[in-house]
Amino acid sequence: MPTIIEELLIPETNKGIFYGGAFHPASRSDEIIVMNPATGKRFTTVPDATTEDVVKAVAAASAAFPAWSSLDAFDRSKHLLKFAEVIRENISSLAILEATVTGRSLREMNAQMGRIPEWLEYFAGIALGLEGESNQLKGGYVTLTHYEPLGPVALLTPWNHPVLILMKKLAAALAAGNTCVIKPSELAPVSPLAIAVLAKVAGLPDGVINVVTGGPSTGAALCAADDIHYIDLTGGTETGRKVASQAGQRLIRSTMELGGKTPVIVCDDAEIDAAVAGVLFAAFVASGQTCVAGSRILVQSQIYDAFVEKLAKRADLIKLGDPMDPSTQMGPVISQSALERCKHFVEMALSEGGRQVAGTKSPDLGGPFAKGYYIRPTIFADVQPHHSLFKDEVFGPVISITPFDTEEEAIELANVGDFGLGVSIWSRDIARGHRLSRKIRGGIIWLNDHHRNDPRSVWGGVRDSGFGKENGWDALRGYLTKKSIVVRTEPGFDDWFAGGSRYG
Repeated sequence: MPTIIEELLIPETNKGIFYGGAFHPASRSDEIIVMNPATGKRFTTVPDATTEDVVKAVAAASAAFPAWSSLDAFDRSKHLLKFAEVIRENISSLAILEATVTGRSLREMNAQMGRIPEWLEYFAGIALGLEGESNQLKGGYVTLTHYEPLGPVALLTPWNHPVLILMKKLAAALAAGNTCVIKPSELAPVSPLAIAVLAKVAGLPDGVINVVTGGPSTGAALCAADDIHYIDLTGGTETGRKVASQAGQRLIRSTMELGGKTPVIVCDDAEIDAAVAGVLFAAFVASGQTCVAGSRILVQSQIYDAFVEKLAKRADLIKLGDPMDPSTQMGPVISQSALERCKHFVEMALSEGGRQVAGTKSPDLGGPFAKGYYIRPTIFADVQPHHSLFKDEVFGPVISITPFDTEEEAIELANVGDFGLGVSIWSRDIARGHRLSRKIRGGIIWLNDHHRNDPRSVWGGVRDSGFGKENGWDALRGYLTKKSIVVRTEPGFDDWFAGGSRYG
């Protein structure tokens, strides 16, 4: 008998919307087609949930909240540790599911899925360390504080890391005592459904994790639902503006992890081969489809020509192909529209005078992959700050390289635009690296590395890259509210309107 993940891998298996611990048919027959980007063919379908469906899912989360939130932290921790164990047992199946729906190579997905349980284990642990405080106040009072969960929360997740980004949100939300309604991207909605089912297998109470699939209208309905008390979104900047506005109107909290145009600064004292390897990873892992993809490479002029030559040569050797083939190093982009966007940026870069040094050949994939959404790793050198490729987010494997002479120029180039998420700096002079990191806008700075993620390492951006934090204590506390209880310890009572003297 196939496992639930194996069932989800069977094309045409639309199991419905998941809430209250079970799959339910949607209130209408409309479906969203989920494509396999490697073949350009239909993979499966999921429901396009209506407001009515969203209301039912939120009601399930609301019904589960009192019992889940009242559990002792030790008991919630045990649930999360069991959940982590079940996920660990299903890593290989999850990796195949992710690779099928996103087009990312199985090699990438096996590595990423192997770390997913760490988020549950980490937050299960630190939640036990949440402690209130007490203070003695003027006038004979003691104040006591403690943390409380918010209630049902909305988790809106993207298509590029469907499980990883979901788990960053979900682990913190659950450890804090909240229940969750997940709205995954319509481009990659299947693995979040699998995560909800694995939670059921692990023994989490029904209604603690719920999933509604659908498009923008489904997400809007979830954000507007009466009993949603927090919205955590990873997505594009324009979507973030709309969701943040909606949260603001409702006066509920939100976290926005949005777009980026990540600069990578390579100084003349960097270990050049290490920097080339780092830039290849930064730019082309996940086919360049990450919010911290290293897409704007700034190289000091003394090593510029050598660096460009080495990087271009390595990029042209990257093997495209079947994501399930262990030898494949890079898969397709997510959709036909994503492919057209990448091609548009290539045309713009050529028209604006960029010098293409890698990616000039077509992917040349035949057979079942001839209609897949493939584009070779593409590099343009000598790109100027006013060029579109320098300023705008591509979200694909098309990057720019620009020379700089001085640290001041590097800082100025890195800070072009309104994004502020990730930055990486390559230099063997740690003082120099630290000096640059203080002056370059970004929420996450890597020195001599890129895109390292860990549940203990705070993650989040500024300006058009969003606000709020994932990972670490900041994420856990973001899903909690702090209550203050003031206790009078003095004998007797104070009667202000009979001439009492205490006030405030």
